[in-house]
This record gives sequence, structure tokens and C-alpha cells, in this order.
Amino acid sequence: MYGHVAQLAEAEKAGIEKAGGSATIYQVAETLPEEVLQKMFAPPKPDYPVVKPTDLLKHDGILFGVATRYAGWPAQLK
Repeated sequence: MYGHVAQLAEAEKAGIEKAGGSATIYQVAETLPEEVLQKMFAPPKPDYPVVKPTDLLKHDGILFGVATRYAGWPAQLK
């Protein structure tokens, strides 16, 4: 919610590209209504494409950056 995972993803992408690879950053679709996000004072999401299951088949490797709450995965990924 506060951009920590996006910041980590950008650092990972920079490292992969520095080593000669390529990387694409995706985000998972938001499941909360806009009204709820506004009440939470959630900042805008980064401008990354929303991933579809078929997108994952295009890549040789996948890194997941997941913000957790009490060590649990968010509902969008369960």
C-alpha cells in the first residue's frame, strides 16, 4: 500500500538488467472498491500492467514481491 514492494521490484529489475537479463514488473488486480481505498487513504497504484495468468507463461522465471500482514498472503494471491 505504501510502495515498498514496488520499490523492491524496481531494485530487482535494475539488478537483473545490469546482469544482462530482462524483467517485466506486473501488479495483481485490486479487489477493494475505490471507495474503500479512499477511506484507507491508499496512495495511487504504480503504473504497471495488471498480470493475467497467461502472462506468466511468457517468462523463464518469476519473482513474487508480496506485502504480508501477520505473515499471510493477500487475498488476491490466495
